[in-house]
Amino acid sequence: MALLNIRPATVADAGLILRFIRELAIYEKAEQSVQADEIGIAESLFGADATARALVCEANGEAIGYAVYFYNYSTWLGRKGIYLEDLYVSPEKRGSGAGKALLKYIARQAVAEGCGRFEWSVLDWNTPAIEFYTAAGARPQDEWTVYRLEGEALKAFAG
Repeated sequence: MALLNIRPATVADAGLILRFIRELAIYEKAEQSVQADEIGIAESLFGADATARALVCEANGEAIGYAVYFYNYSTWLGRKGIYLEDLYVSPEKRGSGAGKALLKYIARQAVAEGCGRFEWSVLDWNTPAIEFYTAAGARPQDEWTVYRLEGEALKAFAG
């Protein structure tokens, strides 16, 4: 059994995180959507005005996964929450407990900080992830639909 270690990522991990982002995008059939580069990751996650945080999961000293999350806010609860943007473990290391360890790490942080919620989105075809999250006790919020403005549509609407 591998010895797992979860640690906060540092700017030196920007290239590693980008590699994991690309692997996740390939898994999610969206590789062409990745526009980030190492400099952008370094600035957005570790710059002075960074609002997101990243974790690295290591097994016996080898980086095998990561998570990226940020704080959101619930007006109904009147408390902050945590939104999990990415949770990824390299395919050959799945089943090692790394995903659960990353999720629990963030859940403990949410509880310790008095967060009202810990939430994320899952692609509807990603059955392994859905089963994993359901086994952890998470429940889908079927009554909500995510909407997004991006790229030219965002610029057009803003203008």
